[in-house]
Amino acid sequence: MKVALIQMNAGQDRIANIAKTAQLIERACEEERPDLVVLPECFTFYGGDAQKQVAAAEPCPGGEAYAMMQGLAAKYRTFIHGGSVSEREGDRVRNTTLVFDRSGREVARYRKIHMFAITTPDGVSYDEGKIYEAGTDIVTYDLDGVTVGCTICYDLRFPELFRALVDAGAQVIAVPAAFTLQTGKEHWEPLLRARAIETQCYILAPGQEGPYEEDGLTLANYGHSMIVEPWGTVTARLGIGEGIVAARLDMEAVAASRRRIPLAQHRRVPFQTRLS
Repeated sequence: MKVALIQMNAGQDRIANIAKTAQLIERACEEERPDLVVLPECFTFYGGDAQKQVAAAEPCPGGEAYAMMQGLAAKYRTFIHGGSVSEREGDRVRNTTLVFDRSGREVARYRKIHMFAITTPDGVSYDEGKIYEAGTDIVTYDLDGVTVGCTICYDLRFPELFRALVDAGAQVIAVPAAFTLQTGKEHWEPLLRARAIETQCYILAPGQEGPYEEDGLTLANYGHSMIVEPWGTVTARLGIGEGIVAARLDMEAVAASRRRIPLAQHRRVPFQTRLS
């Protein structure tokens, strides 16, 4: 199974972003011939104020990004894991992953569960909850006999979600992201490697990278898209700049890791709490 991750710097021109994403998907398919292409979080629109971000949401199906991914999945006979788009459903807007199979059929839809709401060390505040309604469902899909689990960005900090995906059969977990430069420098790789080691899964983590404008500020995303194997080793990475990182996944590596350290057999939950 071969995978290709796309790293990009999406701005506030939604149509241009979709066109650029299509070009990167086509390049990945023609150069790497992957079974799966994974896009970063919010590849259709990034930055701006809350009003612009809400206005950029699209119905799914019915939007340009949906049609682009559906068409290219069928054209290249590959799975496309659509990082995330702003999905509009009535008055609701969600941060949503859409996955299409080799025929262009939608096979998974995951709505980001954990909303990013923090203040970084330099005092910049983020609150996705002002724009998006959180999802509630654990989502996996089958890719030629391999179970792939869905997460988005801030979900990375919640190992219980990753554990639930393993319980649902996941062997590979996708983490499309737009990780801030401030947090990414210290947390991105350690968290990805930890989730790989804990779950004994491959972790596929494509990111947004570089500067963008939001609420009058110039901010930046960390990039450093990477593929991490079940033992915790980073097998492929792309530092900064737009581009593609690809690798072959060996499902025997998942099985071997789980044989060496049989975490599923050793788990002892729920725990009893004693208060002194």
